[in-house]
Amino acid sequence: MRTLEKLTLIEREIISQIDANQLMEYNKEIAKEVRLSGSEEELRAFKYVQKILHSFGIETVLSFHKAFISLPGKASLRVGDIDLPCITHSMAPSTKEGGLIGESVYIGEFSDEKLDHCCGKISVLEGIASPVVLRKLWEAGAIGAIFINGPLTHEMIVSTVWGSPTADTITQMPKIPVISVNDDSGEILKKWIDEGKGQVELHTEVETKWTKIPTLIADIKGKEEPEHFVLFSGHIDSWHYGAMDNGSANATMLEVAGVLSKYQEHLKRSIRFAFWSGHSHGRYAGSQNYCDHHWEEIHENCVMHFYIDSVGGKGATILSESNCMSETKEIAAHYVKEIAGQDYIGSRYGKYADQSFWGAGVPSLFMGMSEQPLSNDPLSQKVFQVFAGKEAGGFGWWWHTVEDTIDKIDPANLKRDCEIYALSIYKVLTEPILPINQLAAVREMKDTINEYEATAGDKVDLVVTLERLNELEDVLLKAQSTLLPSEISAVVQKEINKIIMAISRKLVPLNYVCTDIFEHDAAIGLLPIPALSSIHRIAALEKGTHDYYLLSTSINRQINKVNYLLKSALKEAYNLLTVNEKRSENYVGN
Repeated sequence: MRTLEKLTLIEREIISQIDANQLMEYNKEIAKEVRLSGSEEELRAFKYVQKILHSFGIETVLSFHKAFISLPGKASLRVGDIDLPCITHSMAPSTKEGGLIGESVYIGEFSDEKLDHCCGKISVLEGIASPVVLRKLWEAGAIGAIFINGPLTHEMIVSTVWGSPTADTITQMPKIPVISVNDDSGEILKKWIDEGKGQVELHTEVETKWTKIPTLIADIKGKEEPEHFVLFSGHIDSWHYGAMDNGSANATMLEVAGVLSKYQEHLKRSIRFAFWSGHSHGRYAGSQNYCDHHWEEIHENCVMHFYIDSVGGKGATILSESNCMSETKEIAAHYVKEIAGQDYIGSRYGKYADQSFWGAGVPSLFMGMSEQPLSNDPLSQKVFQVFAGKEAGGFGWWWHTVEDTIDKIDPANLKRDCEIYALSIYKVLTEPILPINQLAAVREMKDTINEYEATAGDKVDLVVTLERLNELEDVLLKAQSTLLPSEISAVVQKEINKIIMAISRKLVPLNYVCTDIFEHDAAIGLLPIPALSSIHRIAALEKGTHDYYLLSTSINRQINKVNYLLKSALKEAYNLLTVNEKRSENYVGN
């Protein structure tokens, strides 16, 4: 139950201006066509969004760039003399002339132990197509894959390569054809295999090429730190009509833009709206390209990234598990409690959903907002396998299907989700001191290092790492306890905010980047402090072996990287204490 008790008068005024009917009007207009990346239909949606932003008096820049886009085409599956309906997937290879004919093997739900059965076979699996599973099948010698999705087939992109590939990452693209079928076709296929026949024939066509796609950028400038900005982004491209994914999110972005444009005089910092293409068919190629071409500006000036996807769904009653970082969790917890009456626990990010800005050191908040509750609904069971949390089960059985139409949107839920986004963003735009709780991030990292140490024992040396984390915790705790915005001049506030951002530039990559800050990690789940995640592997190796020494050498270098970044963060944290002490000499009283 919503309370609103802890909202300020201006926050209540903001949410009173969010209009469910207007949200639905935006949503219907955007979702009236299928919006494949780089298509004319998608561009019409971009231009509609641009027109609405212009009506608010907001200037926009619509630009275009080439991206590696993959559009699934025809697919067929023949089992004996029966043709079964199926779909293929973005980034999968097309079959060669004549298709793929081979023996199929049913392995059910995937596990590594079943890979021995896949060599030379077309593997048949339960679940929604997974790029990680597909790669393991190929490495095990499988020649093709068939996923049984559930009552409906779900569109997916089956590459882990983030955005447009490079000469190095292009080698990681999928190597074997893949299709998906629904449960009815799956039962026929399984019966065929049970009867000992097994041989199937499949054909796939996937058009993958460099394609011109759009990006739309719009700024509302802040008054005190206009160079610093919040990035609020979402994709416009869609699978099928994509009313929820991502028309509802685009509608929310427009409504937030319209409302906040009325409060520009209150904004200390700027807000940048970014509408991407290449999300669904390019594995986040739009945001990847934007980051690569604006890296320094983002690194120096972006204070936080809010991402939005698939909000306002019918029956989406769970708001407690949307994504956050430890340092941004408090913002979400406050507004989810006030607007939805739920205690927010949050979920750590995997490397998904246009999170292209962690290398640049930008803290993130949200991915979607509301999710379906876990249930026994047969339509949802395999979707739950992709999303399932403690109580939340993802965006709905219609996610990535032909059923993602406007009737799946609940206007009240869409308004509620929009309210939380609007207030969370407004807080970051207007707080004198950036509301980034870096102490929480340090404590999360401390827990991770303690876990790594317990896992590997004397096979790794994490003494310096823990010492620096403890020292950083102490310094940040002292700094936070003395940061009283009402006693700090505007000049010093701005200096403090720059230091807070500088600390984020160390902590975010530490906790969320595995490789290099200028590269993009693969689109997979990542453990905290991912550069050290191979510690789990060394724990299983015998000391003194060749493999042990190889991995130990690598881990030691990663520990050096972690320790150096912590040392750099400590330097900034001490700067924070020093600057904060200036408040007495710079204080301007009432």
